[in-house]
Amino acid sequence: MRDINNPNPKISFKLSMNSKLEIGLRQGVNTFTIIVISLFISLGNLAKGAQSKPNLLFIIADDQSPFDLKVYNPLSELDTPNIDKLAQNGVVFDAAYHMGAWVGGVCTPSRHMVMSGRTVWHIPDKPNRKSNNPNVADPNLVPADLEDHTMAAVFNRAGYETMRTCKKGNSYEAANNKFTIRKDATKRGGTEESGSAWHADQVIDYLETRSDKKNNKPFLIYFGFSHPHDVRDGTPELLKKYNATNHRDKNSFPKAHPKQPLLPPNYLPEHPFHHGHPRLRDEVNVSGVWERRDPVTIRNEIGRQFACSENIDIQIGRVIEQLKSQGEFENTIIIYTADHGMAIGRHGLQGKQNLYEHTWRVPYIVSGPGVKSGIRRPGNIYLLDTLTTLCDLAGIKSPPTNEGKSFKPVLMGNEDRVRDVLYGVYCGGTKPGMRSIRKGQWKLIKWDVLDGSVRQTQLFHLGINPHEWIDQHQEIKVVKLTGLRPHPLQTNLAKHPNYQEKLEEMESLLQKEMQRLNDPYKFWDQK
Repeated sequence: MRDINNPNPKISFKLSMNSKLEIGLRQGVNTFTIIVISLFISLGNLAKGAQSKPNLLFIIADDQSPFDLKVYNPLSELDTPNIDKLAQNGVVFDAAYHMGAWVGGVCTPSRHMVMSGRTVWHIPDKPNRKSNNPNVADPNLVPADLEDHTMAAVFNRAGYETMRTCKKGNSYEAANNKFTIRKDATKRGGTEESGSAWHADQVIDYLETRSDKKNNKPFLIYFGFSHPHDVRDGTPELLKKYNATNHRDKNSFPKAHPKQPLLPPNYLPEHPFHHGHPRLRDEVNVSGVWERRDPVTIRNEIGRQFACSENIDIQIGRVIEQLKSQGEFENTIIIYTADHGMAIGRHGLQGKQNLYEHTWRVPYIVSGPGVKSGIRRPGNIYLLDTLTTLCDLAGIKSPPTNEGKSFKPVLMGNEDRVRDVLYGVYCGGTKPGMRSIRKGQWKLIKWDVLDGSVRQTQLFHLGINPHEWIDQHQEIKVVKLTGLRPHPLQTNLAKHPNYQEKLEEMESLLQKEMQRLNDPYKFWDQK
């Protein structure tokens, strides 16, 4: 009887999942023929194996709160249709965080953690300056050869082609140099050449060259933007859309417009106590804002932020279209995130040096082959989990220096989180600074700054109080500006008599995490 799956009755073969050829002889076939067939199929499968590795497109914005995006805040007036589509076709993480910073340039430790997969007290600082991380001299905590185990180095060894475009500065230079193709420049202007389009052009040029050369090596592209970090110079068309202006005059207010983006729900005209970092650039010297927190200034600055962010979305769309045009989109896993969040008027703050959700959290969206479509999960992930997850998705062993946790099981729909407790730090100003801890819906923030003159404890239930409203949000003048009046329990619960047991639990949990992570500082009330 003829086997319709094997028209040659002399040889039957089956290719197993591990690409081994099993050949059985039914009739006489010379050995040479078997060897030739085996070699041909084996070589074919090697090529197929190389092509079956997913391409990886890692997109990172600079200074973007998740609550700017409709994906996280349906009331946002920012339009990002391409990011929205990634979210619709992938996994949205509702509890993604950067672990924190020990320097005012929060980008620096954040991007070191992305590149290395290590926790905040186990990474180097920028070279040629006194380190802001007291642990940096301890090789047991900060490995001397760490750069050889960073993102591009790992993927280069695994046979990937690695390409990068991003801003210059406040990053991990030694790790950045490991990319085989690097096109970095800081682009925060309002034209194609001076703004976000330039970064997209570098990626598109790479993809076109790859296509022309018929290069079938899998790629890892680090697609970074310089915006919406200030100076937030939007394009004329998008500034007009959001009724904003690139305000430059410190002695005047920007032009008000009734259709500018609304104030955020947790807006305050000033924070109730000092944040602990005197003369911090982001709080006093950002062009267009400076030390002002009035509604006119903040609404205009949010409009500028939105203009820059929509332009980022447009550029992402261009790159996606290029991937589709050359048949590589279906084999590309895309991650969209930011290095940290941003305040811009929330809680009366302007910058990224705080641990409220709008600034501690980051957007994190993953879409692509094998990834569940259209689901949301808390995840409880850090940016530092990115490296080991990329390795997991590509079938690559994580580097021995990695401290992150792969969230591939969440992407596959098998789990909803990778850890229960999340820790955050900011101590780029006076020490010990700020710390936060989150478990479930409960969150604690502690402030110990300005030589002990500011010591504050905040306890929030994020399920009841997602905006982290505090007593000042109940004030009539603030309610009139935001149009929102919080419920009595939508406030800091640290002094509420019903929640003292929970407060003690969170305080204990924070201290344990500080010790586990080699945090070198203690707070006034810690033993």
